[in-house]
Amino acid sequence: MFPLRDVSMRVQGIQLQGHEEMAVKLLFWELEQHLKSSSGASVVAIDNKIEQAMDLVKSHLMYAVREEVEVLKEQIKTLIEQNSQLEQENTLLKKLASPEQMAQFQAKVQTGSPPAPQTDAPTGPPSAAGLIQPATHSSGPSA
Repeated sequence: MFPLRDVSMRVQGIQLQGHEEMAVKLLFWELEQHLKSSSGASVVAIDNKIEQAMDLVKSHLMYAVREEVEVLKEQIKTLIEQNSQLEQENTLLKKLASPEQMAQFQAKVQTGSPPAPQTDAPTGPPSAAGLIQPATHSSGPSA
């Protein structure tokens, strides 16, 4: 055997599909055949085949990366839209909540327990009747 440039193609995790897989297999088969019956001129041919194989792998990887980047960009766009909508809902709910509801919510957040849904809670601001409290003390001695 004659020396080749240090060609250690250790490609792990690459999944070639269809014609690319066949092309790489054919390339390596041809390389094997050239190594078995090589002359000085075939060394150059082998080097060219190696370059072609490396270019094929590189183009496949670049295509796969571009495809994945596009998918991730779409996911990021969707998440940004969802986040914006949730922030608007959160702001609206904070505006509509009574101070008592906000205090209860803050207390539950601080203790780490999830807030319980309120079933009979009024949906609007508290009425004036609910804010009036009866007097608990008297102004003088009773008879």
